[in-house]
Amino acid sequence: MKIGIFGGSFNPPHKMHKEIALTLIEKHYVEKVIFVPTGSKYKYKNNLLSDKVRFEMLKLMCRDNNNLEVSNYELKEHVVYTYETLNYFKNKYKDDEIYFICGTDNLSYIDKWKKGEDILSNNKLLVIKRNTFDINTLLKKYKDYKDNIIVTEIEENEISSTKIREMIYNNKRVKDYLDDKVLDYIIRNKLYSK
Repeated sequence: MKIGIFGGSFNPPHKMHKEIALTLIEKHYVEKVIFVPTGSKYKYKNNLLSDKVRFEMLKLMCRDNNNLEVSNYELKEHVVYTYETLNYFKNKYKDDEIYFICGTDNLSYIDKWKKGEDILSNNKLLVIKRNTFDINTLLKKYKDYKDNIIVTEIEENEISSTKIREMIYNNKRVKDYLDDKVLDYIIRNKLYSK
């Protein structure tokens, strides 16, 4: 089985996250996607809601689809790096193919990540295009790893968790961007609001 590992803060998880996962499955890049929320100990992420809350929102978003799962692997008392996460899933699913799902924004500086060269050398990457990054420039930069980089035909739109948080804070309509169950959870728990 081909399994995609989709990491991120998911603060909050939104429809584009789910659409990317389902499109990767529909286009046969993978058969299953596992969402792996970043733990709150990660120092480069500000204003993260608690691990428990983000994990719960992801579970709500994925609830009705057997091909989508959520893992709490990175939700620990210490920072868990991407290379560790990928090694964990490769060991857990020894008979399956593991793919790391990332956007061109992350690909642009993945070589600066902890053991970034290891990630590029020893893993297959499914790359989601974002308008702000030129894929050809990135492919030239990582030409030594071209066999491991699979550029998908999927393009991410410009909606982001940051924009959604700002919209909620400013009492703007976000229904079009969030799964109904996630939106209900946010409203019920007064998340991201004043």
